[in-house]
Amino acid sequence: MGKRGTRLPGFCLNRIRPHARVRSPPAQANNKHDTTTTSATKIDQKTENSCNACEEKFDDGAKPGSVIARKIMIVVDSSLEAKSAVQWALTHTVQDHDTIVLLHVMKPSNKQATDEQSSKEIAPRAYELASSFKNMCHGKRPEVQIEIAVIEGKEKGPKIVEEAKKQGVALLVLGQKKRSTTWRLLMMWAGHRVTVGW
Repeated sequence: MGKRGTRLPGFCLNRIRPHARVRSPPAQANNKHDTTTTSATKIDQKTENSCNACEEKFDDGAKPGSVIARKIMIVVDSSLEAKSAVQWALTHTVQDHDTIVLLHVMKPSNKQATDEQSSKEIAPRAYELASSFKNMCHGKRPEVQIEIAVIEGKEKGPKIVEEAKKQGVALLVLGQKKRSTTWRLLMMWAGHRVTVGW
């Protein structure tokens, strides 16, 4: 005899999946004389050729045709979510030639930094925290360049976006608090219901 039970159609575990999609940079095409390429491939080849010309023009010791290094910014703080974000970025997105920028946003301090006094001396705990993340990154990926940026701001969101634009990062990684599985399932199930207020 088999078990029989009722099944809730809107309450299924198979709907839970991560909504992140990461793509590696495109590999450079070697077949420039292929006449059966699509128009999208031709556009990609034109873009790559123009990028190769830029690399040759501004050569800093790298070979022409080599992959361009990306700058990846990871926002760090003392939370477990930030640590998970760093670990995720190291395993899923960071490649050998990339540069990681560890960004920490702290509340504005009352002290003003003078010319002789650096912001490292004003906020030693912030740099200590960022340095611990830097050591973790070097332990897992020693070939990657790592920079630390500590900024002050009342609201974290606008300051993070401003700093990302200023540094010209290709990817911004943030930690996210996760709700319990029960909470997520309940919200998914309740999201299908339409409520009307009278």
